[in-house]
Amino acid sequence: MTTIKVPDMMCENCVKRITNALTAAELKFQVDLAEKKVTIDGCENCVKTAVGELEDLGFTPEVQG
Repeated sequence: MTTIKVPDMMCENCVKRITNALTAAELKFQVDLAEKKVTIDGCENCVKTAVGELEDLGFTPEVQG
């Protein structure tokens, strides 16, 4: 499991956009609005894909490890 901080995730609409993008990318993940983080369950390539998707949505993801 890899945690990606998403400090500019502000609301349920952000969660919906992230969920839709990561689902379309066929990733296993959890979105936590309260903690402003996305947890990726997968390999390093999955994490890179998730970061790319988040950046494409206009977020500034920070991989925590």
